[in-house]
Amino acid sequence: MAGLTAMEKKLAEYKCSTNEAIQLKLVRFPEDLEDDNTTFNPEYSHQVFGDDEVAFGYKGLKILLYYIAGNLSTLFRIEYTSKVNEKFDCVEADDVESKIREIIPPGFCTNTDDFVSLLEKEVNFKPFGMLLHTYSIHNEEAGEDITYQIYKADMTCPGFREYHERLQTFLMWFIETASFIDVDDERWNYFLVFEKYNKDGATLFATVGYMTVYNYYVYPDKTRPRVSQMLILPPFQGEGHGAQLLETVHRYYMSSPTVLDITAEDPSENYVKLRDFVLVKLCQGLLCFSPGKLMQGFSQEMVMEAQQKLKINKQHTRRVYEILRLRATDMGDAEQSRSYRLDVKRRLIGPYKKKQRELAKMRRCLRPEELTNQLNQIDLNMQHEQLEESFQQLVSDYRRVLERLAQA
Repeated sequence: MAGLTAMEKKLAEYKCSTNEAIQLKLVRFPEDLEDDNTTFNPEYSHQVFGDDEVAFGYKGLKILLYYIAGNLSTLFRIEYTSKVNEKFDCVEADDVESKIREIIPPGFCTNTDDFVSLLEKEVNFKPFGMLLHTYSIHNEEAGEDITYQIYKADMTCPGFREYHERLQTFLMWFIETASFIDVDDERWNYFLVFEKYNKDGATLFATVGYMTVYNYYVYPDKTRPRVSQMLILPPFQGEGHGAQLLETVHRYYMSSPTVLDITAEDPSENYVKLRDFVLVKLCQGLLCFSPGKLMQGFSQEMVMEAQQKLKINKQHTRRVYEILRLRATDMGDAEQSRSYRLDVKRRLIGPYKKKQRELAKMRRCLRPEELTNQLNQIDLNMQHEQLEESFQQLVSDYRRVLERLAQA
């Protein structure tokens, strides 16, 4: 704050972190409205409030975005203890309301009484589309098994378009580079996760998360489904719903003879780890991945069987092979360990070999003084270090997949 004028210091007090100001809830019961334990905050707000993720002009700012747990009917309200316009002339506060209105669909509530009235009608809400999978997870706190269901929906389901408009707003707060999709494109598929819960003797459904998948055309008569967006809402994260959803979606497409393979658009590190777990789980029962065959190395048989039976492409099959071979390898045995390390590094070294080919071309084109042996040697040493670092990181990731698999 050094060097700021007295006025600048006072105005700085009217800056609020939007990640802290935005308060989200998934409401099942009226008492949830006053329960701070049901509140969660965004991970990101830069797509709405700019890179600094700050709103100017308020003290004690609260941006309340409360959703009814099932159909996601919304309460939107702004609260604050002081606004800059009230204290200073010619200083305008950010128009927070307009920024939020740009991403949430119309028809939201602005007062609690209306919201509670809608909550009473929640018993009428039912999931959209076709039921694909039902599973249970034991809840330690409740001391019972909770039932979840996964559905496939599309825009022809009555009410789904409006529901999806409310659901997709969560992307802005939890996916760093999120964008809304063109729902009028019929190539989109939607997969939804719901929790079944009881309220006053009735069975209700709460939204847990969802995935969108785009069906790309592959000449001449195939499709390549590509996962675009996937989000498990924060209150449900870390419980295994992502794996259940991804495996269910994979099994849905596996049954289609027109599907070539299943991919993902710009997958995050967390998604790649999740995919590794699901694909290894699916592949470990195939004969081509038996321990004996794994120790013989990566084969065309693995590529063909994984693609034909499970719709997994060659790149992903290779990762599955490396993870399962690690499980079959005694890393305490020097020969087995060396064989595994060389096998994985042969794949990892591909980009480095490409660099070497580019260097060879440069040597032919440049004068010797422009490309010294010393520089080449430094480059080679650096490549060996990077290769070993990549290998160790990969093995660490693979071990985590195997640990999770052993617990599944």
